[in-house]
Amino acid sequence: MERKRILYAEDNSADAELTLSALADMGLRENVAVVSDGVEALDYLCHRGNFAEAKPGLPQLVLLDLRMPRMDGIATLSAIRNHPGLKTVPVVMLTASNEEADLARCYALGANAYVVKPVTSERFSSAIESVGAFWLGINEPPHQVLAAAM
Repeated sequence: MERKRILYAEDNSADAELTLSALADMGLRENVAVVSDGVEALDYLCHRGNFAEAKPGLPQLVLLDLRMPRMDGIATLSAIRNHPGLKTVPVVMLTASNEEADLARCYALGANAYVVKPVTSERFSSAIESVGAFWLGINEPPHQVLAAAM
């Protein structure tokens, strides 16, 4: 069975820990690459810098925080959608921001989903499990993402 990989860009260690715990409960923890900002996310996706020797292929899902240092989620999403080899990779914005302007901007740039992080750890875990179940279990990814991941 193919391993469904996830790229998770998050600079908040507490949020990252909660997310990884929820993904571990689903048996997906070992499939997650965690980076702390948009620059590292793009390096991972483009196999450059510290990720030049990483396993080839693309993840089946990118979880992208909105507020990060160096390159925020909006700039990262824009770069992903403007890159010919990355533009069809599913990107879910996972953020604390429930501002309408952020939501509208992310969808305008091509986000596949926008999830506001719940405040309680129980609801947070439930939200992550729902995202993982849909995007890695139910959703059919674009064929070029599957082909690149093999």
